[in-house]
This record gives sequence, structure tokens and C-alpha cells, in this order.
Amino acid sequence: MDRLILVEKLESLRRCVRRVELRRADTVETLQGDADRQDILSLNLTRAVQLCVDAAGIVIADSDEPAPQTMGQAFDTLARMGVIDAALARQMKRAVGFRNIAVHDYQVVDWSIVFEITHRGLDDFRAFAKAMDALLQSSQA
Repeated sequence: MDRLILVEKLESLRRCVRRVELRRADTVETLQGDADRQDILSLNLTRAVQLCVDAAGIVIADSDEPAPQTMGQAFDTLARMGVIDAALARQMKRAVGFRNIAVHDYQVVDWSIVFEITHRGLDDFRAFAKAMDALLQSSQA
């Protein structure tokens, strides 16, 4: 496993989460009326998802598991490997769904969902980073 690249991905993930924390809106209405904030949040959330997918790929590539066919399958594979639990895999797959909407069909983004993610969904990214940190620590031993 390329530890240095994984560490860099996790650091970038933490920066994205922090940026979302700093720029999230206090109300859905504020978010709906602020295109600049929407851009900042969408960009950092989609980056965070992609960084998690990339990190999953690094871990899976170093295993005997077959390469996942979709981004969501990467998290199922990590759960099967015991790196993350099934509940976190489900949440990360939902994050991939958001990413796909934000990247491919920006006009239909539901800003109330983005608001919820920025206030209640960031712990999923933190839990993912924590699981990856634990994997890094255990592979050092």
C-alpha cells in the first residue's frame, strides 16, 4: 500500500471537511440564496467523496479483493475486508450518490440535502478517515 499517498489523501479529506465546516450556512434559506457558498460547499463535498473513493482504491489495490466496478462498491469491499463497518459503507455509498448528482446534474441539487450533509453528514467523512488512520497504524506494526 502506498502509505504516503494515502496519508496525503486523508489530509486533503480533512481540509475539505474543515472548509465545509467554515462555510456551511446557518439555515437552508441562506444556502439557497448564496450561489458562492453553494459552489464552495458542493466542490468540497464532491472532493471529499472522491478522496474517500481514492483512498479505498489504494487499500483495495493492496489486497486480494477484486477491483470494484463502481465507486459505491469500493465501500462495500472495505466493509467486507473489515476496514469500515457496514453502516459507514452505506453512508459513504449515499455520499457517492450526492457526488454524482452534484457533478453530473448540478441544476437539480436539493440544497436542503446539502444543508443536512454539512451539518450532520461530516461525521461520516471523519469516521472514514479514522478507519483509514487505524489501518495505517495497524499496517505499521
